[in-house]
Amino acid sequence: MAGLELKNLQKSYGAVDVIKGIDLEIEHGEFVVFVGPSGCGKSTLLRMIAGLEDITGGELSIGGRVVNAMEPRDRGIAMVFQSYALYPHMSVYDNVGFGLMLAKTPKDVRDAKIREAARILQMEHLLDRKPSQLSGGQRQRVAIGRAIVRQPEVFLFDEPLSNLDAALRVDMRMEIAKLHAELGATMIYVTHDQVEAMTLADKIVVLDGGVVQQVGAPIELYQRPANLFVAGFIGSPRMNFVPVAVDKIEGETITVSGKDVVSVPVKIGAANARPGEALTLGVRPHDLVVAPSGAIVGRVIMVERLGNETIVNLELPSGATWLAVLDGDQVLTRGESLALDVDPTRALLFDQPGNALAARG
Repeated sequence: MAGLELKNLQKSYGAVDVIKGIDLEIEHGEFVVFVGPSGCGKSTLLRMIAGLEDITGGELSIGGRVVNAMEPRDRGIAMVFQSYALYPHMSVYDNVGFGLMLAKTPKDVRDAKIREAARILQMEHLLDRKPSQLSGGQRQRVAIGRAIVRQPEVFLFDEPLSNLDAALRVDMRMEIAKLHAELGATMIYVTHDQVEAMTLADKIVVLDGGVVQQVGAPIELYQRPANLFVAGFIGSPRMNFVPVAVDKIEGETITVSGKDVVSVPVKIGAANARPGEALTLGVRPHDLVVAPSGAIVGRVIMVERLGNETIVNLELPSGATWLAVLDGDQVLTRGESLALDVDPTRALLFDQPGNALAARG
């Protein structure tokens, strides 16, 4: 297996810049997930690594080799696409081994690799079937098996689970995680589903507009987002935001207030703000708790009682809406007033350009 290095990688289509100078290092054996909204450049970046898109500028290295001008087949990569791209007239056995047959791999070697891939993916019993006899999850296993037999240095996954239903996606996430653990392979995975990113990744790369917004471990991005975009993108339900101003600063604690909140203390590692400065307060729905004298008061407009938790949609005085995820089964009525509070160590503050205060120099 191999690591990758991207140095000022760029991609343009005419005058349109799609990838705008990305610097990134991926270590040998890491599972890295590219996430971001539609059009952010994540699939384009993956296709550049695969050699399916030309590189406009910068340098791409795989296993210490610069591969900018190298053909896809020579890069030591294998790609699994959103569509399974299986040959309908071939058995699973022949689909998995088709690339090896084209490469004129000896039959006994080919057979051993196909059966080892089938063992890893627990699909030995499927080898004689045709794709039409398989479920969506089984077809995706075959596509992954076809990649495994090539023994690539890097696996590339382009939204491989997006065609599956919710239950199958959960199952396939587990299969891919087990595959990574067994092979110890370098894997790069593109998805718009942040749950996939949070559960699979060693490292997440958040992209927006062809620019890397933040790189880090999943829990690091969740707890310490670098800016408003990352804070709003990572986490489900998304983080609540509201405009505030600084009332006072005491050591590492900044007290803020606004039209929708009253005297909310926020403990920041470095309280680098000014009294009166306009900021944005961010609070995750799971970090809100019911408190009779809470600093955040809203009108209940919708309640989702899920048994283990209750999701409440609130309208604040300004007309903004917030979500609160409360423990247990809470009996609330639409239209009633609800007061909430937040742990000062769990709230975040962002400056006017959108940068997290804790990350601001």
